[in-house]
Amino acid sequence: MRIARITLVAALAAMLGGCAPMHRAGCADGEQALIHDTLYFGTGKPRGGTVTPAEWSEFLESTVTPRFPQGLTVSPASGQWRGADGAIVQEASQVLQLVHPDDAGSEKAVHALVEAYKAQFQQEAVLRVKARTCVSF
Repeated sequence: MRIARITLVAALAAMLGGCAPMHRAGCADGEQALIHDTLYFGTGKPRGGTVTPAEWSEFLESTVTPRFPQGLTVSPASGQWRGADGAIVQEASQVLQLVHPDDAGSEKAVHALVEAYKAQFQQEAVLRVKARTCVSF
């Protein structure tokens, strides 16, 4: 009987382990565990000039919105970063915030829009800050 009880406890622990990601998120009743991505897009072009408001709007419309039609937030910003050559670069930026499920499709979509921006505007990098969060509507 004691061995059966130990086996039952071990089986329950293994089954409940699948629930751990949601429990660790610490979300309250009525909240969803999601990913909050903040992406920083520099607007300075390496060959001179900047990404214009019209170019940014087109990028949002054609590249970001189709991948994240459920919603997004964009804010203009001013920042600086150290380039691969060691020089400090100061430039205007666009900050894009996305809240999405923690799944392969969303991850692929984030990577695709980052790579599209880098290619389209010859950017060295796009900063991504990814955090698990609890969301309610």
